[in-house]
Amino acid sequence: MKNISVLGSTGSIGRATLEVVRCFPDRFNVVGLAAKDNIGLLESQVHAFKPEVIAVSDEAAGRELKKKNLPVEILTGDKGLEEIATITHVDMVVSAIVGSAALMPTYAAIRAGKDIALASKETLVMAGSIIMAEASRKGISVIPVDSEHSAIFQCLNGRKGHEVQKIILTASGGAFLRKDLSELEKVTPEEALKHPNWLMGKKITIDSATLMNKGLEVIEAHWLFGLPAEKISVVLHPQSIVHSMVEFIDGSILAQLSVPDMKGPISYALSYPDRFGDVLPPLDFSKIRMLTFEETDWKKYRCLGLSYNALNTGGTMPSVLNAANEVAVEAFLNKRILFTEIPDVVLNTMSQHKISDCKTIGDVIEASNWARKKSEDLINERRD
Repeated sequence: MKNISVLGSTGSIGRATLEVVRCFPDRFNVVGLAAKDNIGLLESQVHAFKPEVIAVSDEAAGRELKKKNLPVEILTGDKGLEEIATITHVDMVVSAIVGSAALMPTYAAIRAGKDIALASKETLVMAGSIIMAEASRKGISVIPVDSEHSAIFQCLNGRKGHEVQKIILTASGGAFLRKDLSELEKVTPEEALKHPNWLMGKKITIDSATLMNKGLEVIEAHWLFGLPAEKISVVLHPQSIVHSMVEFIDGSILAQLSVPDMKGPISYALSYPDRFGDVLPPLDFSKIRMLTFEETDWKKYRCLGLSYNALNTGGTMPSVLNAANEVAVEAFLNKRILFTEIPDVVLNTMSQHKISDCKTIGDVIEASNWARKKSEDLINERRD
């Protein structure tokens, strides 16, 4: 029986995680759950999974939940999230909080010696060197939950590092794959949120449309698999069946394929090094008929290039990239900027940043806070 805590239990990854847990009740015990402010869903999760303690990061929502007299300890705020991540008898923490908010509780879990099932790519984007060094020092596993990194993780299992030529991350291309660059200025948030293959949260769905999600995954892959930027490539694959590939020095390529359902990589992270049965329906190749791959349009998907630049620059720049993108995406969703202005905000924020080393988490947070303010100022200037 594995004791787990789920950070971000009411989000798409958190809900899928609990679906997997529900299918294997003899393998998992849910000890802690944490959410932002969806107290209605969190309440139902409490009744279904009977955790010992829960946390709500939004203080007001937490106070509202406490009025319901649930049979569980209720914590609030950022401190509450970190307590859920560090419960003494928890074996694994599923980090599924969206964005930079995942950094501190995930770091706390690693320092407490917990294995991590990592869905929050921003944690490694912001502080990859610190996170992976601490994981190594503590002797814990960081197992990727992103479908792309899970695919690479599976393809590399048992392989020798010197045999790897490169890894190939696949990208669906998001909601606007078939739109020309000239058409993107007029697209709406509602259109951008219509992902053709995946049901995800708003932020990551917009990131998929700009391909920033793939850029962040390039940075994450660098830290997870120890490969330089030039050995990490991206190819468009509209069907989202091939989740990623590894090319070896002899020219052979291994790929991981499955239906586009996050329960697959989640179950593998939870069960590793074993596999559960009957998680996903098998692929019917007679119905798929065709799998296609296309080059990435770097002019259309400028956020991807910005991510490679941030990785190659290093230091605090990836944290700045991430923070500026979060602010820009939120501004687009609130119809304060155009879709095509998202990379403009990120680029202009990065260009004004004075890079420093990431020696501590404090360095990372300071750079992120600076980028948030700077990008917000840039957005306000555009509207004046």
